[in-house]
Amino acid sequence: MAGVYIVFAKTDQTAGHRGISAFIVDAAAPGFQVSRLEAKMGIKGSTTGELYFTDMRVPAENLLGEEGEGFKIAMRVLDHSRPGIGAQALGLAQGATDYALEYAKTRETMGRPIAQHQMIAGMLADMETKCEAARGLLYKVGLMIDEGAPAADLTKFSAMSKLFCSDVAMEVTTDAVQILGGYGYVKEYPVERMMRDAKITQIYEGTNQIQRLVIAREMLREQRVFLLAGVS
Repeated sequence: MAGVYIVFAKTDQTAGHRGISAFIVDAAAPGFQVSRLEAKMGIKGSTTGELYFTDMRVPAENLLGEEGEGFKIAMRVLDHSRPGIGAQALGLAQGATDYALEYAKTRETMGRPIAQHQMIAGMLADMETKCEAARGLLYKVGLMIDEGAPAADLTKFSAMSKLFCSDVAMEVTTDAVQILGGYGYVKEYPVERMMRDAKITQIYEGTNQIQRLVIAREMLREQRVFLLAGVS
């Protein structure tokens, strides 16, 4: 769908990640082609395609940044894009919570709405609490970006927001499907789509396993000696 792409390519095969450079590629360039669109489990409103570059030449002036800076550019972009995935995940989680709540208030079993049954009420309470906790962390990252927080701090909190919000999205949308019961499993109701859409937020912009590695790496670099004051 895009008219312009950012392509990361090896310009030095011997330099590892330092041999990656970023290029601006025009979709109208000779040799560029989107060969097929993938059929995905979720986020079907967003197209994902396989790109082909057949004997394609990119002008030197299309280099983004300096040669060999591609990896650094990608990592810097991730610090600002991961909270966007967190926001997507939080939207899914809150939407699923709101829908499940309204359903539970109107769906009756044993003569009363299922929202009044303790097991369902407990699930709804947990869903709402997780959404609020995720929102607080996400807003903190947004404030850090606005205020120009140090890069190391932003890297850590960006990863934390993406990790927590997406895990919450998966948990909450799954619970929403459970609350709707059999209806939650059919496409007439939106929560099954929310659950499928939530899964990708744990995968792209770095899997949540990678987010945990990033967070732990930044923690190990921090100086927290003040916590040991007075400990012999």
